[in-house]
Amino acid sequence: MKLTSALRIPKRLPVLQVVKMAVAVGLAWVASQLLLPNDLPIFAAIAALLVVQPSVNQTLGRAIERTAGVIGGVIIASTIGFFLGQSSWIVLGAIVVSILVAWALRLSPVASSQIPISAMLVLALGATTPGYALDRIFETFIGAGIALIINALIVPPVLIAPARDAVSLLARELADTFDRIAQALRTPQTPIDLMELMIKARLLRPMQASADKAIAQAEESLMLNPRKARLRVGLDADREMIERLPTLVTRAIGMTRALHDHYDQSLQFEPSVQAFSRELARAAHDLKLLARQEGDLTEVPDLPAIDDLALTAPLRIVTPHPDHWILIGSLMEDLRRVREEIVGDRA
Repeated sequence: MKLTSALRIPKRLPVLQVVKMAVAVGLAWVASQLLLPNDLPIFAAIAALLVVQPSVNQTLGRAIERTAGVIGGVIIASTIGFFLGQSSWIVLGAIVVSILVAWALRLSPVASSQIPISAMLVLALGATTPGYALDRIFETFIGAGIALIINALIVPPVLIAPARDAVSLLARELADTFDRIAQALRTPQTPIDLMELMIKARLLRPMQASADKAIAQAEESLMLNPRKARLRVGLDADREMIERLPTLVTRAIGMTRALHDHYDQSLQFEPSVQAFSRELARAAHDLKLLARQEGDLTEVPDLPAIDDLALTAPLRIVTPHPDHWILIGSLMEDLRRVREEIVGDRA
């Protein structure tokens, strides 16, 4: 099972990316043969194959790494081959020297591996042929340039939809968490109920991390993308929404923890607790509404047809029972921060 997981990935590459790789390799091969007819365009094909990445920005970065690695490897191989020849030990020595040079220059993993590979190929295929080294550099430029152009022209992939889905899912789960806390304040809870409430609240952290990652990937997919200006509006709305949610996640987990640690059966008879329950239900409503306004165009179930935020009225706190004041004080502060984030009245 471990060997299989190391060889295979859970999800195939997008068909579009595979098509772009094939097209880039084919065009790079043809173009190199037309411009450099004497040798097989191996370097061009390899460059085109490796440079095509999911986004234009990643493709440009890989093209720079690939080209820099080839240039470094060609220079090392040409120098060693000119002075020492092309014996098998010389090729091995060139590979070791290339690895050490890449390490000394602190190059990226792609460039570091490309230098010894290029040096080995150049020495093995024709380092003593006049102009061979320069042709291989030129050939690499051809392959990398064609790959970059193909990736930019053939429907550059954007990851706006996955980012929006991740942000909307987190917002809805946060709203559901507030609803669950409100329900727990109104009705008796068993230790199992409280533990389940805590477990569900803790799941907000990995969901937040997934949403942050999706936003970062969407940002990267728009860099150097021809459709950047048109698509940026939706991503900005998702970015604004995700900036509000970390505080809400922290407060939702904090309220759940406080309820879990300080709960007792008489809590539902506390007037202030019932007021908190109503305000949390309003907070859940407002968060669903806010997510819909920020770009989540899907219908939110059980959302009343109210266009204004409900969490606006001041909350009156009655002096609580001495056994409950820690929980109520904690809930009051958390609810204040929740209101600030939802309404937009941040300190």
